[in-house]
Amino acid sequence: MPRFAAIFAVALAAVFLAAGQPTVAESFETTDTNGVTLQAFPVATFDEPWAMTFLPDGTMLVTTKPGKLFHVTRDGEKTEVAGIWDVAYGGQGGLGDVVLHPDFSQNNLVYISNVETQDGGDTFRAVVRRVRFDRFGATPTLADAEQIWTQTPNVPGQGHFSHRIAFGPDGMLFITSGERQKLTPAQDFTTALGKIIRLYADGRVPDDNPWQIRGELAKTFWTMGHRNMLGIDFDRMGRLWVHEMGPRHGDELNLIVRGENYGWPVVSNGDHYSGVPIPDHHTRTEFNTPKAFWVPAISPAGLVIYDGEMFPDWRGDGFIGGLSSQALIRIDISGENAREAGRFEWGKSIREIEQDPNGALWVLEDDSDARLLRLTPKD
Repeated sequence: MPRFAAIFAVALAAVFLAAGQPTVAESFETTDTNGVTLQAFPVATFDEPWAMTFLPDGTMLVTTKPGKLFHVTRDGEKTEVAGIWDVAYGGQGGLGDVVLHPDFSQNNLVYISNVETQDGGDTFRAVVRRVRFDRFGATPTLADAEQIWTQTPNVPGQGHFSHRIAFGPDGMLFITSGERQKLTPAQDFTTALGKIIRLYADGRVPDDNPWQIRGELAKTFWTMGHRNMLGIDFDRMGRLWVHEMGPRHGDELNLIVRGENYGWPVVSNGDHYSGVPIPDHHTRTEFNTPKAFWVPAISPAGLVIYDGEMFPDWRGDGFIGGLSSQALIRIDISGENAREAGRFEWGKSIREIEQDPNGALWVLEDDSDARLLRLTPKD
């Protein structure tokens, strides 16, 4: 590059950075195990991003674990959203999921999860708030926050909160509640740990949840026997799919069925970190078995079941981010069966995966200075 052009390029980059705009990064290609190639376009970077969701206009909301929420345009312009509350940041805790109410275009309601402490950091819990998103002023702002779900009980430690959120086709709200690395609460009807929660959108408890005679808390449960669920989505047939991290290997993808018990910590296709074995799923037929599992582990995070037009051959397939596996994993879903169908790898851990209104796939990498990437077919 001529000396003048190089100086001009550096100066232009400085102007963009001073204005708070991202510089254009080079795109790259990634090819899966079947030889399918995608073009990846870096759009923006974040400090420990955790979740994202798309607004009807194609812009998005992105959470970061340390406690910031951003409104992000498709070309990467970021604006911090005002009105977010304090979160308990540390370990696996912090600001979590963000999803839109099914009628967001009419009511501007957004659901946000996070971790909090009430005693200065001795015990922790996950919570979900319903909040109104005002995007029409000079600064996007959250208002009228209402806490509609609280993980019960508070317990020590900063792991396995889960707190992923999804709305079903009927408008019911589903929340994943991890077992907080405590194992046995997943089989206990007196705690909400290790459960999938089902509520009305305003936090009321439905009277058709499966466990109506096990106590007030159990009335909120949809399923039980789970470990740490960091991905949740519905397929086009209205079936709910959730993945969860196993212990030492044995990560699972489960088809969620009302009132079923998924076996943790009694059964798993992994073992305890100490090396102590756990009986496999097939040894206990009273527990629901995973539709797919991974040994060695992939450390799944984020899940979307694709229904767009940009990749017609993948309609109905699932996509899972892999943390330890550093991969975007495609899952072939056929009816009630599922299997891994391919992996895209580019040497980065994947925290979140979503689909935009045009059918492109968007990925959030994990950790500090993590990239937001748009994935499209190779030209």
